[in-house]
Amino acid sequence: MLSPTASVYARQKRVMFQNPGPPVPDGRGGYTQTWTDVPPSADVAIMQATVNALERIAAGTVLSTATHIVTAPYRAGISTKTRILVDGRVLNVTSVQDVEERHVTLVLVCAEVVQ
Repeated sequence: MLSPTASVYARQKRVMFQNPGPPVPDGRGGYTQTWTDVPPSADVAIMQATVNALERIAAGTVLSTATHIVTAPYRAGISTKTRILVDGRVLNVTSVQDVEERHVTLVLVCAEVVQ
């Protein structure tokens, strides 16, 4: 099992981060959410969220759903509004942890969007 702070060598998935873009009129009086890439793509480690792993990462917080823990290089602008695209799947970020607040590594708790 990967450590929540997986080394750079364990980061074997290439992903794209996206943040919400401006809403676009849908032609029926409503709006459609657009997404903007947060370049560049990044190599990350993705592991299934286990109770044990979540206790280490999210102690003292309330989590409604968590399916994956993603360890990534630090980048500004990642928040709980961010989503991750990986292998045709979408992971919504539900928690962001800047490890030791050093701006080196992010540990993200994510929920997979099933479509």
